[in-house]
Amino acid sequence: MYHLYYAQTGNGRRPAVMLEECGLAYKATKLDMAKGEHKAPDYLALNPQGAVPVLVIEDGGKTTALAQSGAILLHLAETTGKFLPKDPAARANVMQWFMTAQTDAAPASSAIFLASAGTLPDKSPANSAFFESRLLSLFKLFDGQLGKSAYLAGSEPTIADFALITVVEGRASLLEKTPGLEGLKRWHAAMKARPATAKALKI
Repeated sequence: MYHLYYAQTGNGRRPAVMLEECGLAYKATKLDMAKGEHKAPDYLALNPQGAVPVLVIEDGGKTTALAQSGAILLHLAETTGKFLPKDPAARANVMQWFMTAQTDAAPASSAIFLASAGTLPDKSPANSAFFESRLLSLFKLFDGQLGKSAYLAGSEPTIADFALITVVEGRASLLEKTPGLEGLKRWHAAMKARPATAKALKI
């Protein structure tokens, strides 16, 4: 049994994509971060950091609360045997793109939000433009790869694609207004056409 605690953020929705793509049944509970529900004592007992998402796993009488969207994707890939190849070279290639999406693209997208929402100490158009430029440079990197293969790590989707799709979907307006990036735009449309991914993006 899986219970996903999420918010409508890229990080929050990423595990839902993996759960849906793996065909796993789960319960989803949306947290209202504006109301501070991610800081409630019951939630902090699951994740002391007070961040989303958390996946609660009940298996054989044992309950595990797993935080960090990347860790959740890796755990589900390992336990289901899906979307992460066994071959060492192919696996390393997937991990390279997975980490680029998780540690570079996702934080850059989050920084755009923080800068534009005034969360940073100094809200300015220059800050927003800086982080937007950073994300666009990564979009160009992904676009170059997707000009050579259907998905980030080859001909089949992997956890690398599931890590990236919520970032790109969250910045779809930036993608569409940017000339070029045809490989990334083609991939974005193809990912959204996958029924499981489309369902997860709408939770």
